[in-house]
Amino acid sequence: MVGRGLSKFVRKRAILLAMRTSNAPPVTEFTASERAYIRSELDMFFSTFPRVADGFQLRTWRGGPQKGEPKLPPTGKVLLERGLMRLDTTLHFPRLVFSDTGLAALRAMMADPRAANPTKFAHVRRELGIDPDIGTDAT
Repeated sequence: MVGRGLSKFVRKRAILLAMRTSNAPPVTEFTASERAYIRSELDMFFSTFPRVADGFQLRTWRGGPQKGEPKLPPTGKVLLERGLMRLDTTLHFPRLVFSDTGLAALRAMMADPRAANPTKFAHVRRELGIDPDIGTDAT
């Protein structure tokens, strides 16, 4: 009986060790404030669903020494520093756009119903490929 329990322990230990030494990059998780910021930016805005591919539009400084530069919210700065988002200034209004690592973390967040309401964020889940398109006809 004792030997049997020991082999189960050894197997679990080997599985955990294999999981730690895997070549797959770890999925980064968002903090609570980052999740709240992302949910607010991806929520319906004036009866329009925003797209993840469009990024989050930023305001710009109107005057002073930073005139014309993007105004980054504190949470946006943290996402930028962590490499989960990147700043895109090619368009008229600057935007924060998800990086590859950020998209993987967003997929993990949207797949978890505790982190994002699947009904409220169905448009994001469809865009990320988590849920199939409901409006398409398979026949």
